[in-house]
Amino acid sequence: MIYSASTTYEYPSNIGIILCGHGSRDPQAVKEFINVVDKIKSKIPNIPVAFGFLEFNRPIISDALDQLKNMGVERVVALPAMLFAAGHTKNDIPAVLNKYSAENGLPIQYGRELGLNSLMIGAAGARVKEIIESNPSFPLTETLLVVAGRGSSDPDANSNVCKITRMLVEGFGFGWGETVFSGVTFPLVEPGLNHSLKLGFKRIILLPYFLFSGVLVNRVREHAMRVSNENPDVQFLNAGYLSDQDLVIDTFMERIHEVLDGENFMNCALCKYRSNLLGFESEVGHEQISHHDHVEGCLEICPDCGVKECECKNKNKIFSENKSQEHSHHHFPYPHAEHPLGPVTLRSLNNSQI
Repeated sequence: MIYSASTTYEYPSNIGIILCGHGSRDPQAVKEFINVVDKIKSKIPNIPVAFGFLEFNRPIISDALDQLKNMGVERVVALPAMLFAAGHTKNDIPAVLNKYSAENGLPIQYGRELGLNSLMIGAAGARVKEIIESNPSFPLTETLLVVAGRGSSDPDANSNVCKITRMLVEGFGFGWGETVFSGVTFPLVEPGLNHSLKLGFKRIILLPYFLFSGVLVNRVREHAMRVSNENPDVQFLNAGYLSDQDLVIDTFMERIHEVLDGENFMNCALCKYRSNLLGFESEVGHEQISHHDHVEGCLEICPDCGVKECECKNKNKIFSENKSQEHSHHHFPYPHAEHPLGPVTLRSLNNSQI
């Protein structure tokens, strides 16, 4: 279904909504996430809406569910505040929700990630349009659009970023489009931009396709700045990330209504855990478990793994050298970790740069 802000909806009684975020070391990113939650609340003022984080911040997801349960909510609609369905959406958040539901007898219906629809393409387009209108003198046909995504070990999620790029290139009529990533996969921002420069374009618009500010958006812009400084004859323009753009809020509302209307279908056709994707065949049937339960609500940085400590429920285990392997994320190894344009390039940079 397509959400329409002008349509009046009948909401069931005794339901609650929870927005599940990843969490961030950047206070600005947390503030932006809460702002999105507040905008959703304003659209459904009679429905309890809570939020929780996988790591770094509080409240954690189970605390937010406690809040809804204590308000008398009898059924919860949980939404992942994620752009695409990769590990956090497929593994970590469902594991937390399923555990809570089983232990507390609270039915939880899990909605889809924001994903790809005309609304999200429109939201990205609005950010691109803002930067075009503030720099109108250069022909679009002579402009290169570079979309920077998060980067994942899930090829389906990565391919969706590439689709966003193509939709924007055709929608605006750019001369060319390229996709780069902030981590995990390839090409990373810096090597990707350097390769893109070989196309000869003298103006590049960089769109960070991220929901919120934070470490990763800063990484994208820092790496782009290095390339820009080395190529002063090329004009680099930075578009804004998505944040609380109106069409993003509308997509969250659409995901809520999909659950309530029984139209909540996740795309499993290209899921690496369920289909024999080229290069990822060994992950079919791999156990899907949360990798973040040990760092929920952590706030101080662990010197061993970079995880934040503070009120971490397992902090004694986390900071024990002889048990350091117990708190690793245990992600399935990414098959292209040694790609020359990908994660291996980060090893030459110090932690302050990445």
